[in-house]
Amino acid sequence: MDASNLDALTRDALDHYLFPLVSQQDVRSDGPMIFTSADGMEITDAGGKTYLDMMSSHTRASSLGYGQERIARAIYEQLMQLHYAGTVSNVADVTVRLAAKMADLAPGSLTATLYGGSGSEANEMSIKLAKQYHVAKGDKPRAHKIISRWDSYHGATMGVIGCTDYLGTRTITEPGVPGYSRIPPPTLYRTPFGMDPSEVCDFCVDFLEQHIIHEGPETVAAFIAEPVMQGDGVQVPPDDYFARVKAVCDKYDVLFIGDEVITGFGRCGYWFALEHWGVEPDIMSTAKSITAGYFPLGASTASRRVADALPVFNHVQTYNGHPGACAAALATIDILESDNLIEHGRETGAYFLDQMQRLRDLPIVGDVRGLGMWTCIDFAADKKTKAPFTDDTVKAITRRMADLGVLGGEEGTAIEFGPAFIATREMVDRTVDVAEQAIREVMADRNLG
Repeated sequence: MDASNLDALTRDALDHYLFPLVSQQDVRSDGPMIFTSADGMEITDAGGKTYLDMMSSHTRASSLGYGQERIARAIYEQLMQLHYAGTVSNVADVTVRLAAKMADLAPGSLTATLYGGSGSEANEMSIKLAKQYHVAKGDKPRAHKIISRWDSYHGATMGVIGCTDYLGTRTITEPGVPGYSRIPPPTLYRTPFGMDPSEVCDFCVDFLEQHIIHEGPETVAAFIAEPVMQGDGVQVPPDDYFARVKAVCDKYDVLFIGDEVITGFGRCGYWFALEHWGVEPDIMSTAKSITAGYFPLGASTASRRVADALPVFNHVQTYNGHPGACAAALATIDILESDNLIEHGRETGAYFLDQMQRLRDLPIVGDVRGLGMWTCIDFAADKKTKAPFTDDTVKAITRRMADLGVLGGEEGTAIEFGPAFIATREMVDRTVDVAEQAIREVMADRNLG
């Protein structure tokens, strides 16, 4: 694209596109990243620069990389055959086939699925399912409260934003829907109240139980949690945390909603991240990698117990189970299975995390962690106190990596990587080398360490 056309495109972007969740001033000063094409693991911007995309299009959704013709063709063929079937009691055959496949893949008795258009919508449906379940069952007809965790992210629509405590999307819209509360998360680097990591699991599980008691078990519908939290980068819980959480929820007839929007469909090395700990949620939300980013789709999958309790699920959207989206999901699942990409991603992710260990020696690197194809570098202005940077140091490192041709994602105190599952070890090696170079250059420029 020549300079005049690039300038015009940039001007149109700044004048006519409302960039979400980013300072409009920053976009104008730094310029937007406008992409025009991509293939495999590489994405090219409007200026002609090509990057190695190690963040799956920033949101971790593009889990199979770019240019997957099998998915694109499946969408095309479905749209030509039947592009829309309606909703309520109308459903497309492809939507039914995907629901049956979901029942095969999902843990345990998770067996009944309804579809929306995003992760936020998936969590909206999951919360509605939980509330309506208690009303229909009759034992807890007043159960409307939802418990989530500090620094969690569950979406930005008004029904789920009360669960969300990250990215600043909740407080600006308050007051919101009543009935939401949040408890400490089991973070192991910057722990709740600075406690020893060995104390975190007991504390957080006990806190959940006491919070349910305090709120009144008869009023609490569900506890919702990301298996691995995104806040400040890839927060992997203690190994026994979720099994104990599920036991507490069962004790008080509180449904456990597993928010697998990011972690589902292979991101963490298994079909669903809760499989790492052998835990089956009562309701599971998925999106992102369900279609590898090729079509908007979110899903809420309920256990047989929950689904059978509902005489009717009072919820509807125009595009519930859109045929094109469901065709994309079935094609994505077929590729994951036929190409053995979840196992490949699990192995490559373990290699990635192992290679990142050398970065711990850098004076401003506080932690490196990950699970499957999702890793991060967490930075500390003071390694002894684990105090985070309060300036733009993390952003500067992320930008320098982009200058060097590798895209990571700034995530609060951390830079994270969530590459497509097709990533190779050579790509991992390049990413770690570029990260180290960028960190060292920013340190030298700012006299850090």
